[in-house]
Amino acid sequence: MAKNIQQATLAGGCFWCIESAFNSLNGIESAFSGYAGGHLDNPSYKAVCEGTTGHAEVVRVNFDAEQISYREVLEIFFALHDPTQLNRQGNDIGPQYRSAVFYHDELQKQQAEQLIGELAEQQVWPDPIVTEVTALNNYYQAEDYHQDYFRNNPQNQYCNVVVAPKLAKFRQKFASRLKS
Repeated sequence: MAKNIQQATLAGGCFWCIESAFNSLNGIESAFSGYAGGHLDNPSYKAVCEGTTGHAEVVRVNFDAEQISYREVLEIFFALHDPTQLNRQGNDIGPQYRSAVFYHDELQKQQAEQLIGELAEQQVWPDPIVTEVTALNNYYQAEDYHQDYFRNNPQNQYCNVVVAPKLAKFRQKFASRLKS
């Protein structure tokens, strides 16, 4: 069967959790941690963490649209983070941790804006959604040690305290969609 591979580029706080969650789902070919939306070419993690490059920590999701739709990718993304926190997720603070959908084409833009409107109307969160929807102007894959970070660093304190509980909740909610 021919695959219809498409891309989504999403920012929802620390990329380790988002990347790990997406890599565990059926229909996801791959998910890579990276940086998008800034003004510096080929930024380093250190530069992005300083909060002065304009980049967000993102995950580039390569998905088979025959198995999972872009809207479903977005629905999962919004379940993975709090889109009402401006320039932060929990204790991770700064513009690099903002909530953003970096769309690849006008259809993605429309679908993202429509879903955000629906979520706001349903009052899923008590506060307004602050997720930015902006055209993808650049993407840089993060350093190799950030790829599959959670799986490769289970002893890391941040992974144990922040990522593991978030992923446990995610796996419970999306159990039927997980790769076997």
